[in-house]
Amino acid sequence: MPFGPHECIPKKEKISVAYLVERLRERVHIELNTLVAECDNEQRYVTEADLHRPGLALAGFVKLFTHQRIQVIGNTESRYLKSLTKKEQKASFENLVQFDIPVLFITNSNGLPDHLLAMAKEAGIPVFGTPFESTRFLQLLREFLEDQFALQTIVHGSMVDVYGVGILIVGKSGIGKSEVALDLVERGHRLVSDDAVVLTKKNNVLMTSATEMNKHFMEIRGLGIIDIMSMFGVRAIRYQKRLEVVLELSLWDEESQNIERTGLNRDTTSIMDIDIPFINLPITPGKNITVIAEVIAMNYLLRHYGYDAAEAFQGKVKKHIAEKKKRTSPPRSAIEYFEGDVE
Repeated sequence: MPFGPHECIPKKEKISVAYLVERLRERVHIELNTLVAECDNEQRYVTEADLHRPGLALAGFVKLFTHQRIQVIGNTESRYLKSLTKKEQKASFENLVQFDIPVLFITNSNGLPDHLLAMAKEAGIPVFGTPFESTRFLQLLREFLEDQFALQTIVHGSMVDVYGVGILIVGKSGIGKSEVALDLVERGHRLVSDDAVVLTKKNNVLMTSATEMNKHFMEIRGLGIIDIMSMFGVRAIRYQKRLEVVLELSLWDEESQNIERTGLNRDTTSIMDIDIPFINLPITPGKNITVIAEVIAMNYLLRHYGYDAAEAFQGKVKKHIAEKKKRTSPPRSAIEYFEGDVE
């Protein structure tokens, strides 16, 4: 990686069932009814984002039963249990409760007979019901768990939203990353984080945010800490933004630096196994880095919508060569006739 390796760690290694249920109710707005409550939910933990529908386990095949996952019973499992006699229901449900299941959710306003709830209570397995249909509930629950168990890393740099494009500005300490970010904010763009940027991998996308300590604060060398939100208002900050371009600032070195001139060769950098467009921008006196950052964002948008200036220029060059016009005179002007310019 051009700007150094980073340690990737899970956002959380485990979450308690009590925390899960509280967050699903308050943050995801899922209605949950407690069917079996006499369990120590603070000491029961969910350790992975994958979910499981225990249909085969209820039918008796438990050889590959992933009991460590959250179990979700929907219409299919509920109707299967209702088709059994009371004795058969107990035998079927015993295939589940013999394992240490973290939590059991029942969707579509389905319920369980009291004798099965008593078995879950005896095994210490919390059971919750929801009116949400299975597909929707599984989607919301999976999204929440993927966020909780997502991989994270922290990089040194300044993260800004420029014309809706997330640009991470990196480089050696003191090279001017914060000053460029401050100039961009002054021009109407938005700061995500300065100095320490948290990267979270979600569904092959890298989301960036600040830490709890540095959100909307910035350090300017020689000046100190400033509060961007207090100075420029809420329009100048974002709490999170997708990472789309990495911009590395470096000191100009004519001998050793290999600088891209046409833009045909697109460099990328890999962060948590995701390739992100990478631009190495050498700093020289008089170069306006802020304007160049804006151009980088606009050029990224043009490419996103199907127009590539470098490829368009290359096409014009190839077309001109293909015409095979043999002339010894210099290239003609782009304008055949100059109108009078009289004020």
